[in-house]
Amino acid sequence: MDVVAVKEHCSRYPGASAKLSGPPINVLTYSVGGKQFAYFKTSEPEQWRFSIRTTSERFLELTNVPGIKPARFMARFRWVTIVDVDTVPADYLQELIAWSYANALGSLSKRRQSTIMGELPDISL
Repeated sequence: MDVVAVKEHCSRYPGASAKLSGPPINVLTYSVGGKQFAYFKTSEPEQWRFSIRTTSERFLELTNVPGIKPARFMARFRWVTIVDVDTVPADYLQELIAWSYANALGSLSKRRQSTIMGELPDISL
C-alpha cells in the first residue's frame, strides 16, 4: 500500500474523519468519535511517516522491525511510526489499522459506538 491507499483505507471506516493540522504540528489525523486512531506527519523531514496504536505485545514486535520505531511523544501509549508504508505488506498494515480503529471506537460509550455504526440514530443536539 502506498500513502494514498492508506489514506483512503483509513477514511473508509464508519465514522472516521480526517483533520489536517498546519504548522507547527503538521499532522493529518484520522479519528473516530474524537478518538485518534492513525496519523501521518505532513512536513519534512518526516513527511508521510504513518503512526498507529498497537497492543503491548505488538509494540514490542513491531519496534524490532527495521523501518518501524516507537512514535515520538506517543510511544508510552504504544504508538508506533512506520517510516515507509510501502515496505509493510498490505494485509498486515490493514490488520494493524483495523485494530487501532477498533481500539479507538471501543473507548467510546456504547451509545456513541452504536450511533457511529449506524445502529442508532444520532440525536445529539
